[in-house]
Parts: sequence; C-alpha cells; structure tokens
Amino acid sequence: MPALSAARDVGVQSWSFREFKTPEALCAKLKEVGVTATEVCGVQADFNDPAKRAAPIAVFQAQGMRVFSIGVQTFTGNVAVERQWFEWAKAAGAKYISAHFKVDSFREAIKAASGLSEAYGIKLALHCHGGYMFGGSFDVIQHIVQLGGPYVGVNIDTGWCMQAAGKPVEWVKKLGSAVYGVHYKDFVFDRSGKWSETVIGEGSLPLADLVKALEDAQFAGFAVIEYEADPADPAAAIRRGVEKLRSL
Repeated sequence: MPALSAARDVGVQSWSFREFKTPEALCAKLKEVGVTATEVCGVQADFNDPAKRAAPIAVFQAQGMRVFSIGVQTFTGNVAVERQWFEWAKAAGAKYISAHFKVDSFREAIKAASGLSEAYGIKLALHCHGGYMFGGSFDVIQHIVQLGGPYVGVNIDTGWCMQAAGKPVEWVKKLGSAVYGVHYKDFVFDRSGKWSETVIGEGSLPLADLVKALEDAQFAGFAVIEYEADPADPAAAIRRGVEKLRSL
C-alpha cells in the first residue's frame, strides 16, 4: 500500500477530546478512532512549566503517537514564556506550533516568534478562527504571512474559513507552500448564516476537492481533524471522518 500523503495522514486535535484530560486517556481515544498522530493543546499538557514537560511526552512516545504540532498558542512577544512552547514542541518532535496573534501586538509578536522559529527549526501555522477574530479574514492572513514568512505560514481551519465566507480550496490554491497545517472541520449553515458542526465531508466542506488541492500543491505540513461537537465522547463521529478521508 502506498504511503499516505500529508493531506490524508490525518491526526486529531486533542481539544476534540477535551473531556479526556490526561495523555493516557487521550492516547486511548486516538487509538479508538484509528490515528497515530495528534496536535496537542493545553488540556492534556502544560507547555509553560519545564518541570511538567517530560511526563506527557513520554506517554505519547510510549504509545506510539506522533505529535505533529502543539497549540493553538497566542503569541504576544513575551519571549521568556513563548520559548517554553518551542522547548516543549522540540522535545516532543513537533515541527509546528499553531499560532494566534492579537491586533494590538502582532507586529512585535511576529518578529519575536520568527526569531524563536528560526532558532528551534519549528514553524508557526497561523490558525484562522472565523470572521469575528483577528487573523480570520484572508487579507489579514496574507499580510501576516508576508510579515512572518517563511517562519509563519497558515493553518487553515476549514470550518472557520467557511464561516468567514472563505473557500478552503481557493485558500490552498492562493497560499500554496505557505499552508503549513489543516484543521479539517465541517459546518452546516442555516439561512441566517448560523453554523452547526458535522462530520467532515457531510456538510459544506468539499472534502475531496480540498484533498486534491492540497496534494496538487504538494502540501507537506500537518493535518488533523478538529471536531468540537459531542464533547462527552466524539469518537464515533471522528472515526467516521477518518475513514471518509482515507477512502477518497
């Protein structure tokens, strides 16, 4: 069987399993849905305390889980704090940190984060989070990438991209090699524009077209499913998404 492309070699964002608060519990759910990779958020790990760094990483390694990325982390230019995030990612073998910037500090924060990115060899992937948050619209994303590239690229959260009136396939084609990550997420919209979440490929997201666009662009970053519905146990929905993605 040929190796999966980066667009299909999917993991799960650990926020999806936010009710499973230990690395051990997270790994059990990841295995249940059939993946061997994750983007770790702050629920199952403390990125700020060096004394708490080794234990969760040891669990992921012992369980055979690859850590693609960590985050989403909000960068403000506090190098002393943000350096710890890079230290955690480096120790875990992650190549990316999903990032958010704030409108009042993004220029200084990008400069500081780019320096850390260069020093650690870990890239930042700007997470788009809808039209109501800074960094959610395409023109802002392009500007941030121009300021921070090649250390800062984009993590396209497909659900929030659509919520901001974007089209994920077009974003991939326009951003090209600046796409460092993907959060596969799918929304259904009503006539008022209100969204509700569904399994990827069962809502408004043109999943097959998106995967083709990523592969055509020779996407080499990380891809995870982030499913925020059914927090008590989203495993069944996530597994269906994993199977749908791999069957394309």
